[in-house]
Amino acid sequence: MNEKQKEAFLKMAEKNLNGVRGGEQSSATRGMEMVYDIPVTVTAVLGKTTLTIHQLLGMNEGSVLDLDKQVGDSVDIYVNNKMIAKGELVAQGDRLGITLTEILKV
Repeated sequence: MNEKQKEAFLKMAEKNLNGVRGGEQSSATRGMEMVYDIPVTVTAVLGKTTLTIHQLLGMNEGSVLDLDKQVGDSVDIYVNNKMIAKGELVAQGDRLGITLTEILKV
């Protein structure tokens, strides 16, 4: 899909979603439900590092790769390789998460 097609699709989707009133959906909005189950790839860039080949070859299961980001730092979020948002890296117990801080204009 080229940029013009994406723009037209997003305008149509916005128009259809704005047409929902009083809990009733227009037939166009109901038609949009067809795309809800299409899988997309979501990527969050948590950081980067530089290694030598020697260091890389020395890594094995359980090795720790130190990145240049830490909790509270900004991360970029991509959908199908297109950056769509920015977020902040957060810790929730022993897990990492991302709080969305900005959704970019597509």
